[in-house]
Amino acid sequence: MLKLSRLMSVPAMLAVAASLLATTVGARAQSSIPTIAADDRILGRADAPIAIFEFASLTCSHCAAFATGTLPMVKQEWIATGKAQLIFRDFPLDKLALQAAMLARCASRERYFDMIEALFKDQASWAQMPDPSQALDRIAGMGGLSKDQASTCLNDAKLSDFIVGERLTGSKYYGIEMTPSFFLNDIKAAGEKSYADFKVLLESAALRPRN
Repeated sequence: MLKLSRLMSVPAMLAVAASLLATTVGARAQSSIPTIAADDRILGRADAPIAIFEFASLTCSHCAAFATGTLPMVKQEWIATGKAQLIFRDFPLDKLALQAAMLARCASRERYFDMIEALFKDQASWAQMPDPSQALDRIAGMGGLSKDQASTCLNDAKLSDFIVGERLTGSKYYGIEMTPSFFLNDIKAAGEKSYADFKVLLESAALRPRN
């Protein structure tokens, strides 16, 4: 059984990380609109004209509803056709979301979005359980992680600091206040969206080319 690490609470980690913000995450945030960084996980073609930045927490039920209800159509109609790409940014709302994000990050880049999809699809089986270890064990295995690798991953302080830094960047530089939140090129939107509503945003973004 996967042993969950004893990370401090996310608010406590945010307080510690805030003192390091200028050196750890400030360099990548040059404006109020996110740009792609080398450590981003990206789904879709690199030259897609629309960049969808999603800020989400893996324990957020509205994020899961978007992932399972709206995103499949976005993938089919926009990402698979080369019209858009998705950049997933972690915005963990609690310690469990942080731990799940760490496991996804420890999977290979090729399996990252499969891990995110599985975590959202099976959210009820781990995020709301008194002991999510077995469910996370199974999902970590889907990502190609052995139990020892998963345990090592969850005790990686550098990785946890990085993900908390992602949240700090989202709130401080991009004004993220809720999950899920999105940037579609320079168009900002917040909250769970139906495909019909998200399509309107995508069509608007198509008229506003990326810089």
